[in-house]
Amino acid sequence: MSKINKILACVDLSEYSLMTLKYSVEFAKGSKAQIIILNVINQRDINGVEMVSGYFPGYFSNEINAQDYIRELRKDRHERIKNLIDENFSDEKSKMTIKVDEGVPFECILNAAKTEKVDLIVMANKGRGNLSRVLFGSVAEKVFRHSSVPVVSVRDELKFTRSK
Repeated sequence: MSKINKILACVDLSEYSLMTLKYSVEFAKGSKAQIIILNVINQRDINGVEMVSGYFPGYFSNEINAQDYIRELRKDRHERIKNLIDENFSDEKSKMTIKVDEGVPFECILNAAKTEKVDLIVMANKGRGNLSRVLFGSVAEKVFRHSSVPVVSVRDELKFTRSK
């Protein structure tokens, strides 16, 4: 097994984000491993905002356009992740870096893993039903299939035991 120097913790600001960060911190304990926290603004959502602003100029307000909205969304997500760290991981925050990206989530995750030269990816698997996976695909599944580094799937044990 290779030494873990960098961990990519993929968070979507859902209830799984805290669990993902807890696992990432545990993997980094006792080492100098850095944790890069990645959040991705989905390209599908960006396209929706751009479409609305194109059809309804001034929808967001008279002074804000789609790019300004996305910039504010980046800032908001960065702040929410920072607050999550401050509230739960104040002792480990010096090991953590926040990165908010935009694009197709699984592509952004794989690209970040490559450019940041991470040794491990930690992400939640929400366990969506088969129909939604067929219709939309699973980000986690695509990352598992295409990642060149190990991927740890964080799951809510209660959710999976209740569904049986």
